Amino acid sequence: MSGTFFCNKCGAQNTDGAQFCSRCGAPAFPTSGVAPSPASSPSNPGIPYAAVPYPPASYSAVVPAVGVRYGGFWIRVVAFIIDWIIVRVVVSPVHLFFGGLGLAGMMGGVHHPLGLALLGGGVTAIAALFGGWLYEAFMESSSYQATLGKMVCGMKVTDLSGNRISFERATGRHFAKYLSGLILCIGYIMVGFTERKQGLHDLLAGTLVLRN
Repeated sequence: MSGTFFCNKCGAQNTDGAQFCSRCGAPAFPTSGVAPSPASSPSNPGIPYAAVPYPPASYSAVVPAVGVRYGGFWIRVVAFIIDWIIVRVVVSPVHLFFGGLGLAGMMGGVHHPLGLALLGGGVTAIAALFGGWLYEAFMESSSYQATLGKMVCGMKVTDLSGNRISFERATGRHFAKYLSGLILCIGYIMVGFTERKQGLHDLLAGTLVLRN
């Protein structure tokens, strides 16, 4: 009957004359009838790898961030109000300009100043829309990583790894806010209940709002 030997690498039993282990393919170094002692687990001295279900390297434990604070619902409401006021102050000259045209038309004898009023309201709304977008996207993708409202409240916007976001991502986050508002503001309310204080727009854009 042919003899056997045990692989020095994995401990599998092989027949004499084999050049490579039938299990792991390692070169054969026969040690007749004696199985090599399995190496001990570095994380568990004295316990062989064979007794450990999986090698330690196969685990990818998620280490929770320590000391990270997220911007909660109410402080973000305060920041939103500050930013809303800032944008309205910036676009108010446009509204005043068209309002002045309407008043001048009435004084000049124009019988239907409604057209000017509608035009003024439409232009003001467009200015507020584009102004809000550019304001948020530029500020949140800048080195400040925050709008003035968020800066006042000690917050900044980052990606999921805590890095500065791009203008494109900041743009996507801004317009995703419309979706958060359209569904009865549930997208905003989610900030108060999600683990990392993310609204729907944060989840869609892959962003976090951190507190300094």
